[in-house]
Amino acid sequence: MGDIPEFTTRPELAGTFGMVASTHWLASASGLAVLERGGNAFDAAVAAALVLQVTEPHLNGPGGEVPVIAHHAGRGETFVLCGQGTAPAAATPRAFRDLGLDLVPGSGLLAACVPGAFGAWMLLLREYGTLRLRDVMSYAIGYAARGYPLVPAISWGIASVAELFRDHWPSSAEVYLPGGHLPQPGSLFANPALAATYQRILEEAEAAAGDRDEQIEAARRVFYEGFVAETIAGYVASTHAMDVTGRPHRGLLSYADMSAWRPRLEEPLTFQAGGLTVGKTGPWGQGPVFLQQLALLEGFDLAAMGPGSADYIHAVTECAKLAFADREAWYGDPEFTDVPVKALLSAGYSDARRRLVGAEASGELRPGSPDGRPPRLPEFIAGSFGASGGQDGRGQPSSAPSLDAVPPLDPGTGEPTMRTAGPGGPAGPSYRAGDTCHLDVADRFGNMVSATPSGGWLQSSPVIPGLGFCLGTRAQMFTLTPGLPATLAPGKRPRTTLSPSLALKDGEPYLAFGTPGGDQQDQWSLLFFLNHVQFGMNLQQAIDFPAFHSGHVPSSFYPRQAQPRVLEVESRVSTAVIDDLRRRGHLVDLRPAWSLGRISAVARRNGILYAAANPRGMQGYAVGR
Repeated sequence: MGDIPEFTTRPELAGTFGMVASTHWLASASGLAVLERGGNAFDAAVAAALVLQVTEPHLNGPGGEVPVIAHHAGRGETFVLCGQGTAPAAATPRAFRDLGLDLVPGSGLLAACVPGAFGAWMLLLREYGTLRLRDVMSYAIGYAARGYPLVPAISWGIASVAELFRDHWPSSAEVYLPGGHLPQPGSLFANPALAATYQRILEEAEAAAGDRDEQIEAARRVFYEGFVAETIAGYVASTHAMDVTGRPHRGLLSYADMSAWRPRLEEPLTFQAGGLTVGKTGPWGQGPVFLQQLALLEGFDLAAMGPGSADYIHAVTECAKLAFADREAWYGDPEFTDVPVKALLSAGYSDARRRLVGAEASGELRPGSPDGRPPRLPEFIAGSFGASGGQDGRGQPSSAPSLDAVPPLDPGTGEPTMRTAGPGGPAGPSYRAGDTCHLDVADRFGNMVSATPSGGWLQSSPVIPGLGFCLGTRAQMFTLTPGLPATLAPGKRPRTTLSPSLALKDGEPYLAFGTPGGDQQDQWSLLFFLNHVQFGMNLQQAIDFPAFHSGHVPSSFYPRQAQPRVLEVESRVSTAVIDDLRRRGHLVDLRPAWSLGRISAVARRNGILYAAANPRGMQGYAVGR
């Protein structure tokens, strides 16, 4: 396992004009088409993202959210764009407790935040792009109106919730069960209602203004203050929708929530590693956990261990447990809570935490005490880690979970946390998976973009009649335990898992990368980063190399469970390594050979652009020249 295979599933692309990598080939191709017509990386990213909303509706939609991290070469500016919508004004812990709920449901209308994706893309286009609104929206409108071939995962996803659609969500059945039938893999599928929504936004924006920037701002207003917001608010106020609790509930999102919301530009949080400046979102996302892992791993000789060795997998896994424990205790919207990010990334804190990594797999959840502050954890953690919940770092682990049992999950919850059909289709072999979308773009001008759109997937919430898309369920990531960084509050951003990455070398953009996968995002992307930076693999080799992740940390998604000491490993890892990991106390769960990770990436070195995409799932693709 220490050897780096020369064979790769696809070539690492190289060129000088432009590169686009994403989780769907049609989005990547649309992004490149925008570059070919003279657009820059920001224009291409917006076009590709809107296409992803159409062609991957089981993974994202206009009702979802997006974080973006990017570099504008002309301004020498690296920035984060927060497209994470906030909790409604009516969303309080008491509101949920009055309904008899101790967790925010993972499906239905109650978990909806303000849809942030559309506003974020409009801000990116207006401030950093060059093309007009019509130039970037036309691709998504075309695919929604004329159709696109369904990947098998969409058909399987619809099948998993078809009964729910028929019995409780008729507006979703109207869109995704046309004529009452399940659309088959490979068939041409259109969403005329979504096409009409996009088209009306475009036409109203063009009618409102002739100036490019004013048109784009007008489109944002149409979505958040015009017919889109009015339709959403009317539906939410008048509908009781079935959710994972087994009871129908009315939502909390209002027109006032949407009209008051704005996307925002922020400074990235950075850390120096491997000669690179790695940029991530702030602690309203899980991005800092990537940087905490890098800080912890600085004390290990990873090069001597070698990629894929038992020593390497053990060290990376145990450091991940420590970093993610801090995520649970300390991360939240910094506008509502004092998140000790500087202390969490400090050398002294990392040194002390690193000493907790022992020879055996830990069964505890052990958040630290940055600046001497004692950690607290949400109430739901106690069920997985014993009565103490690990709150003082001395909690006793619960009994080992069965690796043969898959927790009963509603197919609409998670990101999405549903059982994904394997080669045999819905009735064939299956494995657990978490997915959303990702895209990366690099252009000839030196600009670079990384974004992870998600939320509003078709399984999560009923389609809004007349709009062709559904709302997201990101509020399920809040806790209802009072007084914690991630406690639900009106106007607050949930601590999302969405986590794009961008690395600079000598102040210039070097690498943009990311992956779908919920809580696994900053584990899978870390493996890619170490493969490339530490072990010298090219982008495709780094993506293809066998992957693993820890199931130890509590899930960010309903029902918020954890699997102490569980380590999921692709079966391409050698038997000797797996046996060694088991001797160390890891509960190794072998997954199919090509099942973990959905990385895509672009890079720029010595004037040459590079790109690669993940073969797992058989739909991600990189294009460029």
